[in-house]
Amino acid sequence: MDDFGVNVAFVEELRERAERDPAAVDPSWRRYFDGADGASAGERLASLLQERVAHLIDAYRTRGHALADLDPLDLQPRPLTAFTLEEFGLADSDLDRVFATEDLAGPPTATLREIVARLQETYCRTIGVEIGHLDEPRLRRWLQERMEATQNHLVLTRADQLRLLTKLTDAELFEQFIHTKYVGAKRFSLEGAESLIPLCDELVETAGRDGVEEIVIGMAHRGRLNVLAHILDKNLREIFAEFDDANPELYIGRGDVKYHLGYSSSRRTAAGAAVHLSLTFNPSHLAWISGVVEGRVRAKQDRRGDAARRRVMPLLIHGDAAFAGQGIIAEVLNLSELEGYRTGGTVHVILNNQIGFTTVPRDARSTPYATDVARMLRIPIFHVNGEDPEAVAQVVRLACDFRQEFGKDVVIDLYCYRKYGHNEGDEPRFTQPVMYKVIDRKPSVREVYVRRLADKGEVTAGEADALAHARREALEQALAESRAGSFRVESSAMAGLWAQYRGGLDAEVPEVDTGVPAENLRALMDLMTTVPPGFTPNPKIERLLEQRREMGRGTRPLDWGGAEALAFASLVWDGAPLRLSGQDSRRGTFSHRHSVLYDAETGTPWVPVDAVAAAAAAAFPGRKPGRFEPWDSPLSEGAVLGFDYGYSLDYPEALVIWEAQFGDFANAAQVVIDQFISSAEDKWRRLSSLVLLLPHGFEGQGPEHSSARLERFLQLGAEDNMLVVNLTTPAQIFHALRRQVLRPYRKPLVVMSPKSLLRHKAAVSSLDDLARGAFRRVQLDEGGGDPAQVTRVLLCSGKLYFELADERARRGAGAAHVAILRLPQMYPLPEAELARALAPYRDGTPLVWVQEEPWNMGAWFFLRGRLPASLTDRLPLRAVTRPESASPATGSQASHKIEQAGLIAEAFA
Repeated sequence: MDDFGVNVAFVEELRERAERDPAAVDPSWRRYFDGADGASAGERLASLLQERVAHLIDAYRTRGHALADLDPLDLQPRPLTAFTLEEFGLADSDLDRVFATEDLAGPPTATLREIVARLQETYCRTIGVEIGHLDEPRLRRWLQERMEATQNHLVLTRADQLRLLTKLTDAELFEQFIHTKYVGAKRFSLEGAESLIPLCDELVETAGRDGVEEIVIGMAHRGRLNVLAHILDKNLREIFAEFDDANPELYIGRGDVKYHLGYSSSRRTAAGAAVHLSLTFNPSHLAWISGVVEGRVRAKQDRRGDAARRRVMPLLIHGDAAFAGQGIIAEVLNLSELEGYRTGGTVHVILNNQIGFTTVPRDARSTPYATDVARMLRIPIFHVNGEDPEAVAQVVRLACDFRQEFGKDVVIDLYCYRKYGHNEGDEPRFTQPVMYKVIDRKPSVREVYVRRLADKGEVTAGEADALAHARREALEQALAESRAGSFRVESSAMAGLWAQYRGGLDAEVPEVDTGVPAENLRALMDLMTTVPPGFTPNPKIERLLEQRREMGRGTRPLDWGGAEALAFASLVWDGAPLRLSGQDSRRGTFSHRHSVLYDAETGTPWVPVDAVAAAAAAAFPGRKPGRFEPWDSPLSEGAVLGFDYGYSLDYPEALVIWEAQFGDFANAAQVVIDQFISSAEDKWRRLSSLVLLLPHGFEGQGPEHSSARLERFLQLGAEDNMLVVNLTTPAQIFHALRRQVLRPYRKPLVVMSPKSLLRHKAAVSSLDDLARGAFRRVQLDEGGGDPAQVTRVLLCSGKLYFELADERARRGAGAAHVAILRLPQMYPLPEAELARALAPYRDGTPLVWVQEEPWNMGAWFFLRGRLPASLTDRLPLRAVTRPESASPATGSQASHKIEQAGLIAEAFA
């Protein structure tokens, strides 16, 4: 042996073998015994072996997760069999050879046997870590050092172990208790995944230690009641009262099932940190809560001035089938690093049931892991066996600390199983007989952990039984108390931030003055059209700025973009926050907005409304200034609309706007509209003043660029749940947007916003319309004759008004008997205002609703069903529409013109 402990005789033997048969020796060995580099044979061999040890270490770090013991059922095939020394050019004879440990944490040298043992313990035990796809070396180094220093073990005190055991006991007994007391009731049991409760508990503790003050949670059905009870500390009596459902008359026509409800509470961690917890309400479109949670977190961070995004954390708990199968997940993940949507990193927990409803992984995804879609973000993915609660705790600490350190998402894939079917009334053995034979024989997660603690002498079986007995007694007492009287606690969603706002009926909320003095409008427009020193605007933008200056001075009528800009600026001046988000919304799809300007030479952006915010801050030094944040969104409707809706939930004083590139693109976000925007007040008593700008109008651009599907919003309209408008003048959008903030009424506002009207010569307003006017739910006839002489009243909305008005003017005296009224607010239908507007017309005068949409779309069915008989009996109602159609519009520009001309002619026929 030489000084390096290398068997020189072995090297010489290799040299002789190579001379006899060159093919018998790996060519890579030749340079280690040919002597050409002047090194000894031992030095050369040691260097080669060290390289191969380095490859071995790297393999465990990047692929060791495929060898980990993750599946509590041991049914899923592992992607890899165990590594062999041979595949790295090593042999059993090298196991006791000493090597440098490279950058492996611990002693600088160790035997190969020791190195392999440490790597297997760190990467192949009950924790599997995917970090090989991380592009940033600093992220990998940080994780490697943290994991390898402890071999991915958490050193727990007896108190820590008892806390874990207590949370597991709570989780298990709660499910068993409900199972026996409420036989057959749906609860989406957590049994088989009870480690979720200690996971969440540890996450709150660790996050509190790391400076997190608030955690917003989104999760699906499974385990939700358990999380409510044992993480958010919802009163058990209230949960039992919900199961008893003893007061049904209180919930007729409203409310939601118990495993959809949200809840908030404040919790003090063991270290004394205060952490506020919010579990967001969730409909059965489970994964769609993800974007809503992200928006809520961003709003809370903005309210706190948390620019580092460290004090409020999103926690999303997904099912494995949903995470892999739902496209909304990829959309939400894509938001994580975008400036307008960042929340400083989300902790994603996959409750990995290893099954969907009845669908196994091989039929549910094309990848080995349910988490593979998250690899797009180059973030760490921790797979952990849910039957090892201490490993779960280790992973949680790593995940929380990583999020706080780097501000990035992190994924915990909690492998577990489902003791029952999709719900407690389902029979899973119809479709998964083999899986359930294994599950039927399995002890619970708590039983496994108790046995492990007892084997190590940490906790005795008697102590564990005593703990379980005490927790069971507490459940019995809570149930008895909930049934002793009419116990019902209804948490209020209208406290705190929302105390000064209200929902309910539109007619019951007083109007507010939305006008702004003309001299103030002039000053605001001057601020927005004065470019900063050194800024070179595009020549066309320079002309636009000059035109807007003229609008502000009253020498040019206001167009849509000018009025909208003044609405934004006036609200910012008053101190309101504004958020505008959507595809290309900074410029505007139709190039009308230009809320962000770019230097023609350098591309440097400038936001004109920022000049207003700066002036307001100087004028009111003691007041928090308003701000305007316009964002171009990714090519996503579902995630972005969900995000902006979530933002509006936690910033009631802000104007939050989502704009569709074309109105019909809202189709791709219909879940958010149906399950949240239109129904949240009824289901969860949650209000929102989110504005949807949906470009709408039939202009020959084809089926997908004509209709924002007005009929869908009108069909969803009930109990004044939202406002739906179709506007024709810039003044109307000015007052509608200001009304949305200044009124204490908080309802979503759906705007069928214009396209061609953005530049229509007649679709203009004066400065006085903004200064002295107000939003009008009904607009009277302009330019018509004596109502007593009218023989037909046309009622319409949107751009069609101008085409009808042009036709009436073209016909001259022959159409003087036709009146044209506009209905800007479609829902809630302004019956009283409409009755007053129609009062001057004689009984028997035909009332003709005219719409561009086909007969089966648009507002016709809505109006026919909603207009009161007292009105339609006096003024016989009929409609002029396009013929019924399965598609909203023709794809032919020429056909469109023929249809439109026929429609208008019929209105006057």
